Amino acid sequence: MGDHKEQPLRVGAAVRRRRRALDLTLAVVAERSGLSVPFLSQIENERARPSQSSLEKVADALRTTAVELLAAADPACSVDVVRAEGTEPWTEPRVRSLVRGHHQMHASEFTGDHDAGRELQFRNDQLMYVADGAVEIEAEGRAYRLGRGDTLYLTGGVRHRWRATVPETRLLVVAVAEHIEALRDKPRR
Repeated sequence: MGDHKEQPLRVGAAVRRRRRALDLTLAVVAERSGLSVPFLSQIENERARPSQSSLEKVADALRTTAVELLAAADPACSVDVVRAEGTEPWTEPRVRSLVRGHHQMHASEFTGDHDAGRELQFRNDQLMYVADGAVEIEAEGRAYRLGRGDTLYLTGGVRHRWRATVPETRLLVVAVAEHIEALRDKPRR
């Protein structure tokens, strides 16, 4: 119970992501697949579930396979539990994903040290939260020291690097997923 693998897959988001990645309109996909624009829209918005034959036509139109679309599909559940792998302390640095699948949010837990020399830059916003220990984060030419319970918010595009300053530090990084085109609010006139 609570395991996303027990749930049916929502292939619509995978179809939309693939179509947009190829910069195609629904009309072009409809023409290539022989399916109607309204039906394709219903698939993308999870209001219709394509048959195997229809999914193969869509996949061909998107220059991929039905298997690839299903592999990129989101689980249909709205709740998913990701369990900790164990309670023993880790002796080596590690990273584990806290969100399974291809969603609008991505979250990872970093435990232990990290390559402090590696500069990072993400397209979308992210939040860094220190669950245990302490880190030093360099962003925008300034150093920020964070301890347990502290957070740092970075807007998309900010170059940064970080390092653990205490052994067995746990840093949670929550971000808008890279496949989402985050839009900035336009200034009001």
